[in-house]
Amino acid sequence: MNRLKANLKRVEVVLLLSGLALLAITLVAYIGGRVYSRMAVTKFHAHSTSQPRAGGSGLKIATSVDYTLWSPKRIQGYEATLAENFGEPLALLRIKKIGLEVPVFEGTEEPVLNRGVGRIAGTVHFGEAGNVGIAGHRDGFFRGLKDVTTGDAMELETRTDSKTYIIDSIRLVTPDDVSVLKNEGTPALTLVTCFPFYFVGSAPQRYIVHASLEGESKKMNAPIKATLQATASKPKENTQ
Repeated sequence: MNRLKANLKRVEVVLLLSGLALLAITLVAYIGGRVYSRMAVTKFHAHSTSQPRAGGSGLKIATSVDYTLWSPKRIQGYEATLAENFGEPLALLRIKKIGLEVPVFEGTEEPVLNRGVGRIAGTVHFGEAGNVGIAGHRDGFFRGLKDVTTGDAMELETRTDSKTYIIDSIRLVTPDDVSVLKNEGTPALTLVTCFPFYFVGSAPQRYIVHASLEGESKKMNAPIKATLQATASKPKENTQ
């Protein structure tokens, strides 16, 4: 009996030590991922400030993510990407009104949109003249878009300069309407996310925020924006 108890005690100790070792490995990977995430943005900023820049904003980059409006699913998705190496972002998108600062990566694959937002394939590249499409999740980084209005400013910082764009239209389209991404030859940003923001399941519409380079913005139909605000301000669900 004493031998059996001793053996059980040894097993308990082994299991406890194994559990502690796994916990330590998980914590190291998680902390390492968060450090890498911060370093990626900081590295981008250091690189961009070493280049000649037309805008020269001199703004400091935030190194934390505000989960306040995020769904639990999106928080989990973001944290799952922290141990992955995404390389340097192409740009940084800031909208001061909603406290948004997010790295812009290439593509719209799920891991990319969990970590940040992504340049939509087929739209122009940063630095080229035309309309750059940027996609993001409605329950993550782009949920705050529900609170922007025409006339609000957004800043796009690339490795070579920083430019300000003014929101000139906000509208809803069907998922298959790609006309919003057409290139008109003038510098513009088009932000795309799903709508309604708190819809349960696959969202039936797309929320389109169009912004033109400062000094070239257009007017939009004010009643349309008022309707969008009324619809978007009624949360239905906290999770997706």
